[in-house]
Amino acid sequence: MQQEVLLALLAKEPSHGYQLRARLREALGPIGDAMNDGQVYVTLGRLEKAGQVVVGRAPGTPERPDRKIYELTAAGQQRVAEWLAEVSWPKPDLAEFHLKLLAAAAAHLADPVAIVDAQRAALADSRDSAAALLLEGIVLRLQADLRWLEACERTWTSRKAGPRREQRATS
Repeated sequence: MQQEVLLALLAKEPSHGYQLRARLREALGPIGDAMNDGQVYVTLGRLEKAGQVVVGRAPGTPERPDRKIYELTAAGQQRVAEWLAEVSWPKPDLAEFHLKLLAAAAAHLADPVAIVDAQRAALADSRDSAAALLLEGIVLRLQADLRWLEACERTWTSRKAGPRREQRATS
């Protein structure tokens, strides 16, 4: 589990582990079904030890005991900001990039289209390098990644335009 993903989800609001698991599953769709739920809690424990999150308690009921609520620290917020600004080339993990876009939008941390533009610029710059020109496989990967980023930009641009435009586009 990528620590920055959980930190970014916590940037929107403090949450308990179950809420984070549910948001990850929703964001990842069918890929989320293969996610190891225990890894979310292991990662949260590591983030707490590293001083990136603090743990509080939400009052429970007789049927449901108190729950741990995780909240970002200033160090965790800084790490999220650095992660959002990071360009992950030459081999970005597409699921991680997708989660980065979702988290940035959900917590209003950054403009997803600006993140796509930064990734696109890094990919375009690498296309001009001698190594990329020598290796046809890398060029083909770049073209595929650029097409995928264009699809991301279309999706996030339509989300910014509002739900009505998004509904018309899918109708």
